[in-house]
Amino acid sequence: MDKNLVHLTIDNIKVEVEDGTTILEAARKVNIDIPTLCFLKDINENGDCRMCVVEVEGRKGLATSCIQKVEEGMVVHTHSPQVMQARKMVLDLTLSNHHRECLTCIRSGNCELQALAIKYNVQDIKYDGEKREPEVDDKSPSIVRDFKKCILCRRCVSTCKKVQDIGAIDCSGRGFDSCISTVDNISLNDSNCVFCGQCIESCPTGALHEKDDSQKVWDKINDPDIITVAQTAPAVRAGLSEEFGMAPGDNSEGKMVTALKRIGFDKVFDTNTGADFTIMEEANEFVDRVKQGGKLPMITSCCPAWVRFAEKNFPKQLDHLSSCKSPHQMFGAVIKSYYAKKFNIDPAKIYVVSVMPCIAKKYEATRKEMEADGIRDVDAVITTRELARMIKEKDLEFNSLEETQFDDPMGEATGAGAIFGTTGGVMEAALRTAADILEGKDLKEIDYKEVRGEKGIKEANITVAGKELKIAVASGLGNARKLLNDVRDGKSKYDFIEIMACPGGCVMGGGQPIKSSKIRATTDVRKQRAKTLYDIDKKSTIRKSHQNPTLIKIYKEFFEKPGSEKAHKYLHTKYKKQEKYNLE
Repeated sequence: MDKNLVHLTIDNIKVEVEDGTTILEAARKVNIDIPTLCFLKDINENGDCRMCVVEVEGRKGLATSCIQKVEEGMVVHTHSPQVMQARKMVLDLTLSNHHRECLTCIRSGNCELQALAIKYNVQDIKYDGEKREPEVDDKSPSIVRDFKKCILCRRCVSTCKKVQDIGAIDCSGRGFDSCISTVDNISLNDSNCVFCGQCIESCPTGALHEKDDSQKVWDKINDPDIITVAQTAPAVRAGLSEEFGMAPGDNSEGKMVTALKRIGFDKVFDTNTGADFTIMEEANEFVDRVKQGGKLPMITSCCPAWVRFAEKNFPKQLDHLSSCKSPHQMFGAVIKSYYAKKFNIDPAKIYVVSVMPCIAKKYEATRKEMEADGIRDVDAVITTRELARMIKEKDLEFNSLEETQFDDPMGEATGAGAIFGTTGGVMEAALRTAADILEGKDLKEIDYKEVRGEKGIKEANITVAGKELKIAVASGLGNARKLLNDVRDGKSKYDFIEIMACPGGCVMGGGQPIKSSKIRATTDVRKQRAKTLYDIDKKSTIRKSHQNPTLIKIYKEFFEKPGSEKAHKYLHTKYKKQEKYNLE
């Protein structure tokens, strides 16, 4: 018998698992479902909600399966009468002071609490109690905090602290007065929150959600004097299909374009083209810094949550950041300058809507510097989830839609633009162009697999034109903080760093389809979504941004060259220190 294996019986099924495994994990191994609410694998494993209790023969009381480790010979019952009675009581108490507004809740149909109420046939509330009546915090352009729907599971708190290392929210008060709040109960907008939205992804109810901008988009679509233009980020096509019952990672690009046109957008363009613009500017900026002895390491700037994090936490290192705008901001500027001029359209009549996997893009679009000639780059940002709701509101049968292509002349993009949506993708795309520039030739080896994968921090040494470049990639702001602390303290020296706020990159952004804690624990959604983007890249005829014929034409006709004065006017930006809220 292997000493590292433990043998037990769960619901009359023999189970063999490694020592140290919890009862919950052991049950899932043999497809036995134990309900959870507060549990979030590797993030929030405290056993507070008690929904996951089970009966262990020979023991008094019930065991909390998410924290109780297996033991040799253990006999477990997951659905005995005692267990079922306890779970129903926990569920009843949880619902007792919950505002049960399911019909008007943004999470209706994808709420873990609602799903449990249905599963356990809750038809009335035995312990109906006093309801909290706090104000809704919707001051931020990105996120809404509605505490009356909070169940105090603390998943958002653990995510903000343990994963993102920010701690913008915490639990305060006692008993009935307990609540998840910011310091001094200030708005998230004024706190140290960076609007990454990972708290939304971890929330089991509607207590946290993105600020929905779909109605103002509908208003512009229905205005005959406005030309509405949609642009879609690479990660959206790898996640949207999940909102319609398809498997994680199913590529819905063609159906997505059709849906946007049916919704009523006048033009539908691909933000991957904007990503190609970003690489043209960013790679050339990096090459200039390398050749001219500029500030290194250069750090990517396409993630607005990361930029806000840097402005608050590393203001003395802001000169390390690339001056490039993010792809959707660049593309919005291109649409309202080059495109408007070419087709003799008043840019003030163009309304650009970015469909993003990210709620921080909503905040980014409102930043004062994101404009040129008094014209905003982007007018509205909607998430993958908001687009799904608009598709349903339009009564479109998404799964049955035909596939159509992005509109010309702005629809052409490269494989390099597609991989922007996953951690390491920006670095890999930039290296493909930077290496060609430094080597002075069209290199054939362009897959930089060293920067791929799920590790929070990845490092590699790459030799280009006889020079060794040390690069690093970080996803998740906790990892970004570690990396930047090492750079600041002189412990690590790099030439180029990519940082994305969301663990796994944009494919796991705060605006993507929300998965239950069970799916998150048992399915590698990040890997499946990322694979879609790498497959798009692999199948692309053109895989380097600087070889995109659309970009070559636009630079020739309008921007002249990367880094030109006109390029800086429309495609680059500046950063400044933002004050942190004192947590003492």
